[in-house]
Amino acid sequence: MSDTMKAGDTTIAAWKMAVRNRPVKQDLLFHSDRGVQYACNDFREQLKGLPVLQSMSRKGNGPQTKA
Repeated sequence: MSDTMKAGDTTIAAWKMAVRNRPVKQDLLFHSDRGVQYACNDFREQLKGLPVLQSMSRKGNGPQTKA
């Protein structure tokens, strides 16, 4: 969606498109990695006032690969 990693151009733009197409009407668990775009205040403000619980993976809980 963007050539930058700014939250306004990535996660916030994607979130706004998602809720425009599918409004949040009941409790929602929003799970993501710990990326700064999800943890920043600008993104968290988007979730305020909605029945959304933000959840993030623990540090170091990335995808596992077999050797």
